[in-house]
Amino acid sequence: MEKRSILHMLDPMPHNSPFDINMAMDAGFDVLMPYSNVKLDSVNGLTQDAIFSRGPAGVKRTGIFIGGRDLALAMDMLNASQRAMVPPFEVSVFADPSGAFTTAAALVACVEKELQNKHGKTLADCKALVFGGTGPVGIATGVIASLAGAQTALVDHLSAETAEDVAKAYNRRFSCHLTGAVGGNDAEKAVLLRDADIIFCTAKAGIQVLNAATLKAALQLKVAGDVNAVPPAGIEGIKRNDFGVPLAHAAEGTGAVGVGALAVGNVKYQLQNEMLRLMLETDKPLYLDFRAAFTKAREIV
Repeated sequence: MEKRSILHMLDPMPHNSPFDINMAMDAGFDVLMPYSNVKLDSVNGLTQDAIFSRGPAGVKRTGIFIGGRDLALAMDMLNASQRAMVPPFEVSVFADPSGAFTTAAALVACVEKELQNKHGKTLADCKALVFGGTGPVGIATGVIASLAGAQTALVDHLSAETAEDVAKAYNRRFSCHLTGAVGGNDAEKAVLLRDADIIFCTAKAGIQVLNAATLKAALQLKVAGDVNAVPPAGIEGIKRNDFGVPLAHAAEGTGAVGVGALAVGNVKYQLQNEMLRLMLETDKPLYLDFRAAFTKAREIV
């Protein structure tokens, strides 16, 4: 009889995400085992407990999911789990802290599609701003966009120094080329928008980051994407279901279009489901992070 599939869900936070648990169950795992308050130095032992207890056939029905909110820690935990494998006892590992990797991958892939369809441009042709750029989704969005060739700045609403420190830390880790900036008021935002081709809005839910008047400063804008599904929209004029719809309040003549939160969310949902299903279907262990998520998101859109 085939062994039941098990997903061990390691999370450094006090609680595992109900969203991730629901997604894993819907993807087809039979048994979910959530672990909270997991420390980095515990990952080796937990991984080896998981792999040695099932035999070579059983490990193909076993996976590890890494959550939390800290992107760097999630990557460290993924790497620690991978190092703990002892072939042929290897299982697949998927890191998606706060859903940031799959949300960011979906956002960038959607914007990239409309950039090509509506303007004939690639990410490498463009300058991008990530508002809310020092949060988990913002950082992941910036890293993905930068590695895809966009000249990308992480925008913090309080401190340029904070944004610059985050940019430098992730540049060192992933060899990307992020910069940092501050957009604490409309005047500062307008200055940043003057030569931006792309806007990614990844700020907290229910906060309007860019209003109609400020958007008029974006004279080169081509595509704006917003992941905020809670009113008001992060970018005024973008509706949640928009996908390549002309952007209300865009400067005249830009031809800018918008991508709304539910359009991004639809791709993110499909993406996370497919990433989890890959863990069940593969014959060889997979180690999945934001790079694998972006590759798959491009296929979906």
